[in-house]
Amino acid sequence: MKLSLKHLILFVALLAVVLTLFSSISSGYKVNQESIVNTTLDTNQAYAEKLADMTDIFLTRTLDALEISAENIVMYWNDENREERFLKEAKRLREINEFNSVAVVDKSGIILATSPRALDLKGERVTSEGGRAALREKRPMISKPYYSITDRLIIFISYPVIDSAGNYLGLIGGTIYLEEENRLNDLLGDHFYQDGSYVYVVDEEGRIIYHEDVERINDTAPDNPVVKEVMHGKNGHARIYNSKNIDMLAGYAYVPAANWGIVSQRPTEEALASSNNMVKEMIMKSLPFLIVSVLIILFLSSLIASPLQRLASYANSSTDNQIDDEAEIRKVSAWYFEAIELKTALVKSIQYFQDKVNYFMYQATTDPLTKLTNRRTMNNYLKTWSDNATLFSVILLDIDHFKRVNDTYGHAVGDDVLKYLAKEMKHAVRKDDICCRYGGEEFVLLLPEMDATAAYKVAERLRMKLEETVSPSGKPITISAGIATYPVHSKSTEGIIKLADDALYIAKRTGRNKAVVHSPPKNGKQTTT
Repeated sequence: MKLSLKHLILFVALLAVVLTLFSSISSGYKVNQESIVNTTLDTNQAYAEKLADMTDIFLTRTLDALEISAENIVMYWNDENREERFLKEAKRLREINEFNSVAVVDKSGIILATSPRALDLKGERVTSEGGRAALREKRPMISKPYYSITDRLIIFISYPVIDSAGNYLGLIGGTIYLEEENRLNDLLGDHFYQDGSYVYVVDEEGRIIYHEDVERINDTAPDNPVVKEVMHGKNGHARIYNSKNIDMLAGYAYVPAANWGIVSQRPTEEALASSNNMVKEMIMKSLPFLIVSVLIILFLSSLIASPLQRLASYANSSTDNQIDDEAEIRKVSAWYFEAIELKTALVKSIQYFQDKVNYFMYQATTDPLTKLTNRRTMNNYLKTWSDNATLFSVILLDIDHFKRVNDTYGHAVGDDVLKYLAKEMKHAVRKDDICCRYGGEEFVLLLPEMDATAAYKVAERLRMKLEETVSPSGKPITISAGIATYPVHSKSTEGIIKLADDALYIAKRTGRNKAVVHSPPKNGKQTTT
């Protein structure tokens, strides 16, 4: 034989092992990459939606503050000492809302008072685009971004001043300088996840009004597919190429109060870096097994070659020696036993790499920090239960003032607090209940076959345990929780999450450290328990 049977078996066996290794790593790598992409998209969308909600609340509260100021100054409109009253109110409004400037203007467009007074604009006529639009519309307004006479890019937020008879007297409004430090910058700030992600904001025309790179402010991006979607008032996520042709994973959300859009995105290359490192680590950990496999194959190939060579010899001489069939069968059986040994080794190798694939699948469905179910798997549970018409309750909970923990004790302690909460959640629920990390400091409990009353008791039991127990920060933490039940409160999973989130918002708004169960609206107002 030009090629020995031993070497042929060795080659085939090694080829099978290498192909199995390559196939397992390749499939695991693809599964892991897909999971990372989907998780990053979901995370960026959730983060964009959260920022959009916070920005919407900020702008709404700013308009509320302007409304109060309008009510405060209307009674002094015809007072001879009104300038002092107007200056005092303008200064108060600028300090509590951190406007860059505040102005009181009469209906003809004449500026009656400003804060700071150094602007020296009293008696001047309003010429700015935002001011003229507010005087023309005579309603609460958040202007489009425009350049002021000082060549600053600003927005003007205003509220009309109307007397008790319904007569329009003028307006009070404040400016925010988009390219300078302001409350809006503090709100958007640095991205929560320090992983290359960043946030930018566009107005209804696709013009950038906030960006971590101030040189990008006032650029237009109407052809960006994400910007197009958010300009139409939509929330979502997409994998796109940005204006610099960089592959990005973007989530976006709409801000109704100002017709703005918020986009949170991360370079795909940075998101997938951990996947590449994981593959390298898997290859390095597989090398010892591969070496052991080679030694085993060498040994087995020797065992296989010997009986097969004897069988070939018997076949050669079978005509002359007339070896009976029984003896040949016995010899075939001996050969087949050795083949089974090789098969067993291969099965073991397949099982080993299957375990690795299962590990990747586990990583794809589990939050790496808290070891709880991640948001994508939570959605799968919700879909299965809704498809089967299963009654279940959702508890959406949030750590009160969690940012203080990170700011005071650092992110390492903050991570320990999140893991501590995850452990307490598991202790508070039944074996078949699902504990999920929803994003950031928000968590979800999925309680199948449990109504809202029982779910409330679970939430309260967890809440009271936490407020009585010292956390890794050295102090107890408190939580606020919102509760909704399917299909009692909503017949869609999206609706149940939304209602639980609304109830959570009410818990936060009414003092925190409480659980609130969604109740259907009565007389136009939502009630809670």
